[in-house]
Amino acid sequence: MSVSQIDVTGPAGRVADRAGRGRRTRRGREARWPAYVFLTPWMVGAVAVTLVPMAVSLYLSFTSYDMFSAPHWVGLRNYTEMLTDDPRFWRSVLTTLKYVVIAVPLKLALALGAALLLKRLSSRGRGFYRSAFYAPSLLGASMSIALVFRALFNDGGTVDRVLGTFGIHIGSWVGNPHLATYVVVLLTVWQFGAPMVIFLAGLQQISPELYEAAALDGAGPWRQFVSVTVPMLSPVVFFNLVLEMIQSFQVFTPAFVVSGGNGGPADSTLFYTLYLYERGFTASHMGYASAMAWLMLLAIAAVTAVMFKVSRSWVFYADEAE
Repeated sequence: MSVSQIDVTGPAGRVADRAGRGRRTRRGREARWPAYVFLTPWMVGAVAVTLVPMAVSLYLSFTSYDMFSAPHWVGLRNYTEMLTDDPRFWRSVLTTLKYVVIAVPLKLALALGAALLLKRLSSRGRGFYRSAFYAPSLLGASMSIALVFRALFNDGGTVDRVLGTFGIHIGSWVGNPHLATYVVVLLTVWQFGAPMVIFLAGLQQISPELYEAAALDGAGPWRQFVSVTVPMLSPVVFFNLVLEMIQSFQVFTPAFVVSGGNGGPADSTLFYTLYLYERGFTASHMGYASAMAWLMLLAIAAVTAVMFKVSRSWVFYADEAE
């Protein structure tokens, strides 16, 4: 008698049903084990390189640790000192916020403008310019490019000489407390290639029928951009905004090179990560630096959560409309 002929409501039917489920479960496990094998290196790396160091740094944030002697538990002293008795900490926070507020919108605006221009080019020209515009994103984070920018904006550098031909004598931007931060901003904005490629991919997904319908209603180029492009591209804008915001809070190499490693002049380029590096590796206050790192993690998480909450009012998803 076959399994199909067994009364499933009786004892024999229940036994056969359990046996069938057992065979399916074994087959499912056998089908999944290759995935676990291939995921094992990633899981080992995530634990060894990410989770364990995070746990250690969390412990060190509650200690006094100079990297030469055993950590000494101090509780919340690092956090209270940071928030109530360290003016340079708050200066680094304000400098970083100023940089984020200026650099991120400028970078995204330039990336979107370049993407709109590339969309109008032919396929052959688009590939060349897309590669050319993307190249700075690969090179900009390097120490050598930061050194080039420092030389360009230094006293007697290329920018100083070019402006001098027009009668504008500013001198060294790097040595000017009011302009040094903008050198880092310009270096960041110059690396607009990565968000540009994402914007270009988003623009290519917008249906031409929407622009045709808007044109029939009498909408000009600007109205089409505001009423069609921006709403349809809002998920991509939000994606780029979140990524660039997180990256900007962690800026280090340009600030280190432009300031000479000390946040100068007059702490005008004392970014948060640069001050964290200074306290941890220059002053050997690794417990204090760990507390700064965890506070930055919490701040970025909070800002990201707020951005996701606010995005519901301006980010448009096509599936929601359906």
